[in-house]
Amino acid sequence: MADNRRSRVTTEGLARTPNRAMMRAAGFGDEDFSKPIVGVGNAHSTITPCNLGIGAQAERASDALRSAGAMPVMFGTITISDGISMGTEGMKYSLVSREVIADSIETVCNGQSLDGVLATGGCDKNMPGAMIAIARLNIPAIFVYGGTIKPGHYKGKDLTIVSAFEAVGEAAAGRLSDDDLKGVEMNACPGAGSCGGMYTANTMSSAFEAMGMSLMGSSTVSAVDEESHTVAARSAEVLVDAIHHQRLPRDIMTRKAFENGLSLLMAVGGSTNAVLHFLAIANACEVDLSIDDIERIRRQVPVLCDLKPSGRYVTSEFHDVGGTPQVMKMLLAKGLLHGECMTITGQTIEELLAEVPETPPADQDIIRGFDNPMYPEGHLAILRGNLAEGGAVAKISGIKNRRIEGPARVFDSEELAMEAILDDQIRAGDVLIIRYEGPVGGPGMREMLAPTSAIIGRGLGDSVGLITDGRFSGGTYGMVVGHVAPEAATGGNIGLVEEGDTVVIDADQNLLEVKVDTATLDARRAQWTPRPPNYRRGVLGKFAKLVSSASYGAVTDKDLFDH
Repeated sequence: MADNRRSRVTTEGLARTPNRAMMRAAGFGDEDFSKPIVGVGNAHSTITPCNLGIGAQAERASDALRSAGAMPVMFGTITISDGISMGTEGMKYSLVSREVIADSIETVCNGQSLDGVLATGGCDKNMPGAMIAIARLNIPAIFVYGGTIKPGHYKGKDLTIVSAFEAVGEAAAGRLSDDDLKGVEMNACPGAGSCGGMYTANTMSSAFEAMGMSLMGSSTVSAVDEESHTVAARSAEVLVDAIHHQRLPRDIMTRKAFENGLSLLMAVGGSTNAVLHFLAIANACEVDLSIDDIERIRRQVPVLCDLKPSGRYVTSEFHDVGGTPQVMKMLLAKGLLHGECMTITGQTIEELLAEVPETPPADQDIIRGFDNPMYPEGHLAILRGNLAEGGAVAKISGIKNRRIEGPARVFDSEELAMEAILDDQIRAGDVLIIRYEGPVGGPGMREMLAPTSAIIGRGLGDSVGLITDGRFSGGTYGMVVGHVAPEAATGGNIGLVEEGDTVVIDADQNLLEVKVDTATLDARRAQWTPRPPNYRRGVLGKFAKLVSSASYGAVTDKDLFDH
């Protein structure tokens, strides 16, 4: 084999005898010491339906690795269920878990001198956490997605987890009975798999496919289908070949590969969280990528797919009509994809898409043609202004009003905002400010799915704006702006907004501002004092101390020794 990473284990003679003794106890035989040792990062857990099926996938991948001539060693990685922790203090651990996942995979693979890694994942932070680790390690690697959930059904409607959050708002507004609220709860999530729309998990799995780090056609499989196991086995075979040929992640995840991933993100109408994760992965790859690059690509690529949350269909239905490869081929045909980019298979994007038609099937309306897009430009806009000098991210698909100007309703936590919404204190035209929820201030950038869903459930989705230095779920839609930088906790102007100030969100002008003059803001800043940290110890304390701005991906290892 070309790589000599494991030569320390196999050729240092007597000094390695104790190491081999321990490896024998873990199942190694004489012949196994000459094989590539491949880590299987098993993200299985029974915490969330997203990861329920991953254990079987990991076992199938391990069997395939053995058959392909490698020696698999399995280790566990964690997950936090965003959907279960949403709206609670526990949600502060969600983004933090991305860093923990990355750190754990890096630690095992480097600590044990592994020759390659097959990483699995289901819930939202599994994917970017694994890819950050893969970029840091730069050993042959492949990502295997656990798969999407099938849609739930109740009273003739398809349901996803977002249906349950919106049902809370409908019930609070008296528009949904207690029996129907329970009916939605009982039927929203029918089994294993990640949340079913083009939310964060399905967005990131699709992006990795477009970047060449997962098998073509693998990103939208259903967790409960045998296809997910077949993908795991085939991924293992491809990884062993990549080890022998030393196809390395940083040779695949180039600047052009990131542009491919971003083009796909816009075309499928993916999650706002992808912005944060793309920046973080690029940081690990040492690829120069900024939020301005994201805005540039947004203006080039239309939204082609009618997918939840702002559209009608779920990801399993998208898969059935061609899924990610179909959209990639359409982008390639229009010159919006770099077809020469290499993939983990050793083939280029263009080669892998050779047999895919340039137009989507005629008997469906999930994937639209360029002559009839959902939206003529991408849906994730980068806004700037005196409320976001470092930038902010707005999801502008599915909204009727691309400009909202109204009085600020200021809340210093998600809980306070939620109380006001459910207590009917929010009116059409209001602009909610939820602050001190950023990477440092939260810490952890909680997602605001509960308040945004409650707003929509109360029928205010087209008439109320929401701005936060926290994040939004991939299931969020409406006039919402997140990732505001600088955040309130570090002195950003969002922390200086007062109740009743006029605030403007303008998606057409890429503008986010409070209509207060500079002198007034300066006077308020002179009176402002930083808040003491919410956590001084433990994982949240460490995260708050190390984390970068959201405009850099909220990573914990950016230029650690350059300050």
